[in-house]
Amino acid sequence: MSTKESLKYEVNGTEMTPEEIKTDMTRIYPSKVARKRAKHIMVNKVCDDGCVPEIESNVRTIPGIITQRGCSYAGCKGVVLGPTRDIVNITHGPVGCSFYSWLTRRNQTKPEAETDENFMTYCFTTDMQEEDIVFGGEKKLKACIQEAYDLFKPKAISIFSTCPVGLIGDDVHAVAKEMKEKLGVNVFAFSCEGYKGVSQSAGHHIANNGLFTHIIGLDDTIKKGKYKVNLLGEYNIGGDAFELERIFDKCGITLHSTFSGNSTYDGFANSHTADLNTVMCHRSINYVAEMMEKKYGIPWFKVDFIGAAATAKSLRKIAAYFEDPELIAKVEEVIAEEMPEVEMVMADVKTRCNGKTAALVVGGSRAHHYQELFSEIGMTTLMAGYEFGHRDDYEGRKVIPTIKVDADSRNIEELEVSADEVRYKPRKSAEELAKLKEEGIDWADYVGMMPEMKDGAFVIDDISQYETDYIIENLKPDIFCAGIKEKYAVQKHGIPLKQLHSYDYGGPYAGFKGAVNFYKDIDRMVNSKIWGYSKAPWDLNPELSAAFANS
Repeated sequence: MSTKESLKYEVNGTEMTPEEIKTDMTRIYPSKVARKRAKHIMVNKVCDDGCVPEIESNVRTIPGIITQRGCSYAGCKGVVLGPTRDIVNITHGPVGCSFYSWLTRRNQTKPEAETDENFMTYCFTTDMQEEDIVFGGEKKLKACIQEAYDLFKPKAISIFSTCPVGLIGDDVHAVAKEMKEKLGVNVFAFSCEGYKGVSQSAGHHIANNGLFTHIIGLDDTIKKGKYKVNLLGEYNIGGDAFELERIFDKCGITLHSTFSGNSTYDGFANSHTADLNTVMCHRSINYVAEMMEKKYGIPWFKVDFIGAAATAKSLRKIAAYFEDPELIAKVEEVIAEEMPEVEMVMADVKTRCNGKTAALVVGGSRAHHYQELFSEIGMTTLMAGYEFGHRDDYEGRKVIPTIKVDADSRNIEELEVSADEVRYKPRKSAEELAKLKEEGIDWADYVGMMPEMKDGAFVIDDISQYETDYIIENLKPDIFCAGIKEKYAVQKHGIPLKQLHSYDYGGPYAGFKGAVNFYKDIDRMVNSKIWGYSKAPWDLNPELSAAFANS
């Protein structure tokens, strides 16, 4: 994508610059709020050296703007740990919070046998009542762990704290330690109370720390496989991981462990024996990749399997890492086999979608990755943003040293990690890493979303409902991509919304076949005439009006 071509806008028949639109968008706010929001709303501009405007993110939401963010508990339980099928995940808190003990993002799993454990469809909770909050809930938590163990005999039990637990001071870690000794299985807890941090991002970090402390490294068994790769930050929504498993298997690459789509406890425990970590979702799980590199010597790099071209690029990157001509040739063979169908559907869909526009507010790296899929069928992204992104997700990891560490960030524990005296084994020498870097492998790096967006596009962090409405009414995107919280409010504007947290009932959208599915779904949505028939009540019946009567 050229970053030099700046987008132009026409609002209500008048040509406006992006800066004029930004000013108009924030005009409704009180001056103090407008100043704060202006730091979260950027007009993208990519300089020749790749620098982009500095955006403020990962700070507390301004009260009253109706954020789309989730809480720390949702990030820890709902995102990172939830998709693991053989851990009993107990929510210690009121049953309302425990809704997240059921998975709601369509994370899929596939046990190897029908008799294998799969707890993902269960909802485990202590269901705290008022008396538990007054007198403490530790006894109830112990009883809940015992009951779960007696019923299911799981390999591991994890406990997730909700807001009341932190407020009353239940020591979930002491309970976990006591029950671990009593039951003889791994029991561990997360202090992921919803109020910790400014969004679900804090919960991701807490979950990563817990995985690294309590599970990773427990099993040193060296498993079979010539090219052993861990895939981090792929959550198997709508079957994405199944499509990637198919591609990896076809290429001869061993998918050693996944975090956390279609994942298992044993996979986590043994993941440190793989030879490479690949990271899909930068925000949710980069912490684990960094800690495994320091302790065990496993290099990591960012990959993107959303879009056919991105998938081909990532496969070539993995093949280049192993430097085996046999693997490099096999990857090229697979790409050559898969691309014709993708290109045929892409060309057909492009005839109907070319020139249309999209807006995306999706977490992780999704708001970045999906822009390439839209561009492949001729669609332009006018606006993109994250609910829980940090500056490095927007601007790239080169800005990490300049990010201010505030009190909310300090609230999340940073583990001190050093090389394991016995098991630290660099997979590549410093010379080999340097040589591969010269050939294009960007170790432990992420370029960020903004450098790959067009000049003049809007980048909005922690978007409010009002700003969402403004974007729709004035920029008029042909499709809006977000989550369930935004879905029906957006559709009432008469444009389609594609959920990219759960895919509605579509997918998979990763890999080659996923690209084909996405092209077809977007074609159906943006070219459906039904949206033209949708009228808001105030468009059908004028609002009541009145005039003062003169006496």
